[in-house]
Amino acid sequence: MKKSFMCSLICQNGIIGGGLWIEDHAVTYRTNKLTVDRKYRNLVMPLEEIYELSWKRIIFPIATIRLNGGEQYKFMMFNQKRFQKYYNEIKQS
Repeated sequence: MKKSFMCSLICQNGIIGGGLWIEDHAVTYRTNKLTVDRKYRNLVMPLEEIYELSWKRIIFPIATIRLNGGEQYKFMMFNQKRFQKYYNEIKQS
């Protein structure tokens, strides 16, 4: 299963538009912006490394993905329920 979601990565340099994909093995953020650090152009977060997905709402839903290594990434998304549904399905399988 591969599902895509429009989102924006919230980082030190501001908000970077892109897409978030839920795949069988990872959640991946991609952007085509060349002025962005390479790390964020194709950010792969393997499912086994994700230990928490949390949400808060500041005008728009903000998803925070925390990894085992202490890293965390925040994404502004517009379809929280759909993302949560597919994320739960893939984590349980």
